[in-house]
Amino acid sequence: QVQLVESGGGLVQPGGSLRLSCAASGSIFTIYDMAWYRQAPGKQRELVADITKSGSTNYADSVKGRFTISRDNAKNTVYLQMNSLKPEDTAVYYCNAFVSSIVTMTPDDYWGQGTQVTVSS
Repeated sequence: QVQLVESGGGLVQPGGSLRLSCAASGSIFTIYDMAWYRQAPGKQRELVADITKSGSTNYADSVKGRFTISRDNAKNTVYLQMNSLKPEDTAVYYCNAFVSSIVTMTPDDYWGQGTQVTVSS
């Protein structure tokens, strides 16, 4: 079993910054791609950014130049540094990881429980 636990969400004023963290734990053999998604009220979940095991990154156009995804493979942790936040960034942010567990040795998708980010004055 693999668990993903997010932290770092909260309320911030427009133009402010937040840093999200997501730590993976459990019966992990290998973590492949890791990603952050978000879902605003009444909208579909969308990809914010993803990062490969070797560190290659990809961003949604709406966050390019403002958000930075990174990971610490030794800590099985992915981060999302969010700068110049806008009200439209308000959403529940979810961590996602493609993981091979020790039990199954088969890659599978895992999700965190989500953390609320609210950008408001």
